[in-house]
Amino acid sequence: MMRRFISVLVVVFFMTIGHSGDIYFLGDNEVKSSSSSLNLVFANGPSENEVVTGLFTLSISSTGNGNISSIEIDISSDGSNWSSVANLTNTPWLKHVDTTAYLNDTYIFRARAWDSDVQSFTGYFTTGEFNIANQIPIITDFQLTNNGHGSGTTATDRAWYRLAANATLNFVWNASDDDLNYASLTNVPGPGAPTDDGPGTINYAWNWASGDMAEGTYNPRLTVWDNSGLSKTKTIFIGIDRTAPTMSAPVIGDGETWSDSTSVTISSLQTSVDDGSGCGVDYVQIERDGIWTNYTEDSVVLPFDEGEHQISLRAVDKVGNIGNQIELDVKVDITEPEGIGWSVEEMTTSLQGPINISFSAQDLESGINHNNSKIQYGFDMNGVGATPDQSGRWIDLGVEGLEGRMGVASWATKSRQYLMLRAVVVDNAGNELVTIPRAFQILPGLDLSWNSSLTNLDRLVVRPGADNGEVAISGMLEANQMYGGDVTVQLQVAPADRTADVDWTTMETRVVKSGNLSDECMCEEIIWQYVVPNTGQWDIRLVIDPSNNIDERDENNNYNYMMVTGASISSVGVVTSFAPGIIALILVGFSIAWYQKKRVTPPPS
Repeated sequence: MMRRFISVLVVVFFMTIGHSGDIYFLGDNEVKSSSSSLNLVFANGPSENEVVTGLFTLSISSTGNGNISSIEIDISSDGSNWSSVANLTNTPWLKHVDTTAYLNDTYIFRARAWDSDVQSFTGYFTTGEFNIANQIPIITDFQLTNNGHGSGTTATDRAWYRLAANATLNFVWNASDDDLNYASLTNVPGPGAPTDDGPGTINYAWNWASGDMAEGTYNPRLTVWDNSGLSKTKTIFIGIDRTAPTMSAPVIGDGETWSDSTSVTISSLQTSVDDGSGCGVDYVQIERDGIWTNYTEDSVVLPFDEGEHQISLRAVDKVGNIGNQIELDVKVDITEPEGIGWSVEEMTTSLQGPINISFSAQDLESGINHNNSKIQYGFDMNGVGATPDQSGRWIDLGVEGLEGRMGVASWATKSRQYLMLRAVVVDNAGNELVTIPRAFQILPGLDLSWNSSLTNLDRLVVRPGADNGEVAISGMLEANQMYGGDVTVQLQVAPADRTADVDWTTMETRVVKSGNLSDECMCEEIIWQYVVPNTGQWDIRLVIDPSNNIDERDENNNYNYMMVTGASISSVGVVTSFAPGIIALILVGFSIAWYQKKRVTPPPS
């Protein structure tokens, strides 16, 4: 303080000299003469040792002759280092100085004017040494005591409240200052605004009830003033939300109607909730068996037994508003479909065009998903195995579902091969059944046979020998479809009481020429004669295609069997009665007929 006091005495000394001898102080110990006779006076300036706070108004007047065009004002805390405060160029010569812009310390103002009459500055004129002692109010508390959620410190972390329109907001505040005056509160939920708290009695609180507080976001602002005119503000960020969130259906499982697992994932729980411009969702509740459980995750996994279930869901926001309740079905099917059987049209080498194929299946829970189910096929030589050996792989039928049509370029090239089929059956829950391969043989379309009712002997019992032992054998050869090729047929005989090493004897071979079986009848009658050589019973058979050159559907019906008996009749003695002989013949006839019907396959050769 002593150093500053000496500095002030020096400045006053030089100013006194300047006034009496037209010498003024420029600073930095430099003194020059001034030709101006003007003197400046701080009409309103801080007095010696005055304490200045807040906004201070400096006003300057002048005496003497001259014309002031501008006034420079500076400030210094040590009398050496000066800072410009203002350069006034218009009357009135005054300046409002915000002393809060300066650190608390001891200062001096100085001023000089430009005298345009003499084109020269006046000397510097100073104030007394004064003190700047500002204390801006410090807000130590500003909050709402209502129950809410969030800190309210930022716009992204608002304090949210579930309040009715006629509710009361309880604001409290506090501040420190050496000359606190009053506080104001603005930007509150309207309409209207609370009155200032102070001056005079300060309650440090407002119980604000506008009677019509709308939902939304607000930024209440507290402003604290002191007697120095200094102020401080603080804002809290609040919101009023009394509208519950709405919820749409989340995703059950993979989004399909049915789930193939007893552990079911429920996802998009949080993203399926909309709280609008409110405080936001806190959690989602799921009700099972009368119990509500809270979930904050967006996805949860819950256990369910196989079958159909119903659950309830609702959302709750951060201030406790409970949203609408929705019902959801949870369907679980972990059992694969059940196969029933195939339906396949007959396949022959004579077939032209595609055939119809279908597979029957059932699923008692979720049902068959025909869009994802399919039939696969392939060709195989023996009809066994897991993979068709001709095609080398399973081929999709080319249609969705379990029925369709399949064709090949030529069925004639597939004779005796097997069409292998399997079904891939998928239910609506995703369970899959792959059936065991099933083989269907492709048979020749042609079948040659003897018409049993039109193929017979004219006599069953004859006397052996050339004179009386000849029998006529009629054979009716038939085809099931028109056939244009040659057909070889044979008449074969053998003793009925032969042993295993006795083979059939071919008595006659004939060839039915091509074209004979391609007419409308598709048949050919053939007559043979055979002479019974000896007594006893003789087997006779008619054979179609004995070398098996013709590919037929059924090779077993290429044989027709008959029997003839060579009887011995004695010429010695008298026959007592003819009746027993007739009865015997009738019995023999019945026996032969029975024997012919019994022999459906050729005896071992």
